[in-house]
Amino acid sequence: MKKYYDYLKYVLEHKRNVFIECWKDRLYLHALTHDLSKFSPIEFITYAKNFYGYEEEKKYSNFDYGWLHHQRNNKHHWDYWVNSKGIALDMPIKYIKQMICDWKGMSRKFGDTPQLYYKNNRHKMNLSISTRCHVEYILGFIDGMCAVSNITWDNYLRMNNFDEDKDFALMNKS
Repeated sequence: MKKYYDYLKYVLEHKRNVFIECWKDRLYLHALTHDLSKFSPIEFITYAKNFYGYEEEKKYSNFDYGWLHHQRNNKHHWDYWVNSKGIALDMPIKYIKQMICDWKGMSRKFGDTPQLYYKNNRHKMNLSISTRCHVEYILGFIDGMCAVSNITWDNYLRMNNFDEDKDFALMNKS
């Protein structure tokens, strides 16, 4: 029973953190509705067992089913926008903003930044060029001209012979 209580506390803290970030970005409806699917049995039970259960429970938690359910029921996840052929579709800007608010909310919990999260995970994300440019523009990796021209951060680095880590460090000093 403790695992369910602990997971409930985690979900409520996450919802509060994302609420704060969505409110700042005037995404009022999403601030209230973010991650409601986490209360569905397929997600709540599998997540609680996976993150707060005993080792034996974790093995049989069926976490992948819960995660798949979450991705397929929440448009603020980039995975939602990948079709059955593995092709990334353009995310509407409101869902890009919601996704970044989710990353900001997670950053409140774990003490990093959405920029660092993106830097460390971007190569795993199947995003359309347009979506990637919007994300990178909002996060401050590229300027408006690059976003309009569909020039991603990776291309920007290559074109200017920049080093990813040095460029990222310089960007975060300003």
